[in-house]
Amino acid sequence: MLPLLAARGLRVNVIKHSHHDFQMEPPGKDSARFRLAGAQEVMVASPYRYAIVHELRDAPEPSLADQLARLSPADLVLVEGFKQAAIPRIEVYRPALGKPPLHAEDGSFLAIVTDAPLDTALPCLPLNDPARVADFLCGALGLG
Repeated sequence: MLPLLAARGLRVNVIKHSHHDFQMEPPGKDSARFRLAGAQEVMVASPYRYAIVHELRDAPEPSLADQLARLSPADLVLVEGFKQAAIPRIEVYRPALGKPPLHAEDGSFLAIVTDAPLDTALPCLPLNDPARVADFLCGALGLG
């Protein structure tokens, strides 16, 4: 879906939340050593991209609003995770995974993207048709 949104001329950012620890740099590299030595933030920069790793060091996890404030301006920010945030959402629901749907307990969903028929008043979009999902998303949010 990202290439389809970009093809419409939209600038799209993505935030992916994880409950797990993650490493952005290989152990033993200078950037990892700087972080482990106590640097609060380490920026790795090249002619192609840059990344900032910020160590929380027992500080509370920043809120979604705090994370959004760190991003560059964009037309749209896609957020994966932050299930308790009060933002317009689309649920990707695969019944075969055996987990209960979120939309049944929360009224903030705009639609459901799924691979199975569902009994719901919400629009259901086909999981394997990202163009339809992009069209819906742009229409619902008033984007190009």
